[in-house]
Amino acid sequence: MTFKSAVVGIYIASAAEGEMTPVAKVRAVAGQGLEGDRYFLKTGTYSKDPGTGRHVTLIEVEAFEALKRDYGIELEPARGRRNIATRGVPLNHLVGREFEVGGTRLRGMRLCEPCSHLESLTRDGVKNGLVHRGGLRADVLAEGTIRVGDDIHLI
Repeated sequence: MTFKSAVVGIYIASAAEGEMTPVAKVRAVAGQGLEGDRYFLKTGTYSKDPGTGRHVTLIEVEAFEALKRDYGIELEPARGRRNIATRGVPLNHLVGREFEVGGTRLRGMRLCEPCSHLESLTRDGVKNGLVHRGGLRADVLAEGTIRVGDDIHLI
């Protein structure tokens, strides 16, 4: 099943709390994450905590639109601290499922609920405003390149 969806932004940061830099494409490495990103480099805030779902995070741009509409908070996707911004795909439904982004195969591991750390890096109200729509944590299963504009589809 292909969603009428697309990757609308890709963001990486080389260090914990570092500014998220937009890129047009990124190489995803199986078992490691996105080249150049803090979790790939093991420098992320939660890199010392073992577990799944640390390779890549995705969020729907519709969540940012709802945050503005429902809470009056405007937040650019890069400030949301997620790696891939999507449009048109219900990410919460991908927990436990394999899907492809471009030529890269991912597995949705768990929701990426907002935390107080995210709120401390942005502004008050972000944590509450993104509850249950803070994105998806995924693991990279098969290597490939993810590009802005790529389709997302279930395997």
